[in-house]
Amino acid sequence: MRCAFVVVAFAFVPTVRAAELKLSAKVEKAALPDDLAPAIRKLLDEQALVVRDGDTELMTVWFRTAIPAKATAEQVKNGITYAEIPEGTLVGAVRFPAKFTDYRKQELAAGVYTLRFALQPDIGDHTGTSPHPDFCLMCRAKDDKDAADIDKKKLIEVSSLVNEGRHPAVLLMWPNNGKDAGVKVVNKGEGVHVATIKRPALAGELKTTLGFAVTVAGVRKE
Repeated sequence: MRCAFVVVAFAFVPTVRAAELKLSAKVEKAALPDDLAPAIRKLLDEQALVVRDGDTELMTVWFRTAIPAKATAEQVKNGITYAEIPEGTLVGAVRFPAKFTDYRKQELAAGVYTLRFALQPDIGDHTGTSPHPDFCLMCRAKDDKDAADIDKKKLIEVSSLVNEGRHPAVLLMWPNNGKDAGVKVVNKGEGVHVATIKRPALAGELKTTLGFAVTVAGVRKE
């Protein structure tokens, strides 16, 4: 049973306007944070996605060595999407070296968070509040120590601890299924920027890849 959550899709809002940002994305080796539980650390790749504004690190994302997916051989052949990631699945972890403001203009503390996949239901007051239904819910590393999948309702509760129980903290994902899915920053308009990357994925014994596009700047328009 799916449990609705309020959209708070994450996006960086530095002290300068998005138009003044000099954003770049690069894959580089980065030591996994000690804040992460051993069970989670062992699943993550040290080759991380690092996003910078000039020389300043804005965020570093460590993805799983292989993203778990539920897909048929035909789906793998045609190319999988976020829809094939089971909700509650650990996707990776992210580090923010400074406070940031999410897509819903909520300020979140600097630190290390786990990333778990979840879908926003298209019902009620959720309708039309985000450009896409695909998210990674962020949980503080100290609150998420088991790498196993988490029930949707429980995941929302744990992620909401980030904002003292008000809302889950969410990283908004954009589709990135095309052949041109290299590592770069893409301007989506209205101050929104995303960092793109392709990651290995595993559907049973079938190896494939999955494109990610992670929101790194911009806020929801009221």
